[in-house]
Amino acid sequence: MPFIDPSEENPRHRTAVLLIAPILSLFLLGAAPTPFPKQSHLPIDLAVKVAGTALKKCLEDGYRVSVAVVDREGVTQALLRADGAGPHTVQSSAKKAYTAASLGRPTSDLANMIKDKPELQGLRDMDEKILILAGGLPILIEGELVGGIGVGGAPGGHLDEACAKTGLESLAEK
Repeated sequence: MPFIDPSEENPRHRTAVLLIAPILSLFLLGAAPTPFPKQSHLPIDLAVKVAGTALKKCLEDGYRVSVAVVDREGVTQALLRADGAGPHTVQSSAKKAYTAASLGRPTSDLANMIKDKPELQGLRDMDEKILILAGGLPILIEGELVGGIGVGGAPGGHLDEACAKTGLESLAEK
């Protein structure tokens, strides 16, 4: 190991001290600790209620669908598949819910935005879980994004979205 003469000034050492000193002083001076962030979450009972209400609405309208509800991170909390719903509806509903939760917008809005601005097509490919077709809605509680709902299998995205909307309306019911 080479001997380092402390009388020689090393610019790298000076830079390190200049970068570390302000951070260290915060701890030594007793700076107030950063509070832990608080985030709302979607309770499982509400996730199941939203999914069940959406599925019931689609069944009443004669559509065999799947309904997925995800939390704010896109993790599935509830997944329901009607008898006779196509196997593809499971993935489409989950991806619509994920898309609505991760981008914080209705998937129909995203689809229309891409239609109006084709240069945004890349949004479709930024994550393999994203599906930009109508039928996914973000779930907001007191204005805070807590998850998403996706419906897949009705003969049109606008019908999927109507069922998802009915599911969300059940949150207002006591």
